[in-house]
Amino acid sequence: MTVTIWHNPKCGTSRNTLAMIRATGVEPVVIDYQKDVPPPAELARVAAAVGGAAALLRTKGTPADELGLVGADDTTIIAAMARHPILINRPVVIGPRGTVLARPSERVLDVLAAPLPGDFTKEDGEVVRRPA
Repeated sequence: MTVTIWHNPKCGTSRNTLAMIRATGVEPVVIDYQKDVPPPAELARVAAAVGGAAALLRTKGTPADELGLVGADDTTIIAAMARHPILINRPVVIGPRGTVLARPSERVLDVLAAPLPGDFTKEDGEVVRRPA
């Protein structure tokens, strides 16, 4: 099965997640979701998989408060995300074992078929130990 990541190359968590996927030997489909915005139906499907639109909503450094999205219903949040993709929290990974908002980045391991081949060192030097 294909692994897809909704990626923001400016985000360290997103870069670490992408590197962890590649460390397992998988070359994922990389979607720069701010340039190639997922359609509302896909946003809704992914939001449902990660705990609802509020869980997928990024509030830090976004106009979420100004748009009145904190505490809004899923339909309102999804529509706003489609218009303002900066509101989409990242990275989202769709893998063979499910969909995850990979915050922290090692959460990606929950949806990949293959484990890390060894320990992984993040950009900031933190080590993610290969599961035993």
